[in-house]
Amino acid sequence: MRADAQRNYDKLVAAAREVFAERGAEGSLDEIAKRAGVGPGTLYRHFPTRDDLIDALMRDWSARVLADSEAAVAADLPARETLERWFMDLIKHLTLHRGAAAKLSAAFDDPASPIYRKCQMLADANDLVVSHLTETHALRDNVESRQVMRLVSGIATVADASGIPIEEAAPMLDIVIDGILRDRATS
Repeated sequence: MRADAQRNYDKLVAAAREVFAERGAEGSLDEIAKRAGVGPGTLYRHFPTRDDLIDALMRDWSARVLADSEAAVAADLPARETLERWFMDLIKHLTLHRGAAAKLSAAFDDPASPIYRKCQMLADANDLVVSHLTETHALRDNVESRQVMRLVSGIATVADASGIPIEEAAPMLDIVIDGILRDRATS
């Protein structure tokens, strides 16, 4: 990429972070171009769709998600604490930008979406934690990682859409945790 094109790309990504943080993932693309100091054509040359722009924003996000799932497993905490830690991290990642949780949930089963790969990476990170707890026999036999992902994504979407602080999602997460742990008394 030419140096000027790279500068424009970087300015667009920085402007998108600001706009999406303020207005959510549906923030105005024209506003992003304006804040970046470029025309709409430049924005669309770099990012043909909104999802392409979101995908660019999520590149470093992916590494953080994977690191958090690995940390949850490596901490060697009791099953309940492992799930509490991972689910809160997961919700923070899903709600990084207003509206992102719904976008990610919608793209979870859509291979045509530009953010599908990120959704699969998110599912893989979740699977790391769920598989670890399954191997230690902490989870019920019928627990599937994909369904756990859908439940937590749903809670993240509700928290995001209603504007409640992330911490207030904890009681909803406790219901999921109670439902998937094999033995609540000892886990």
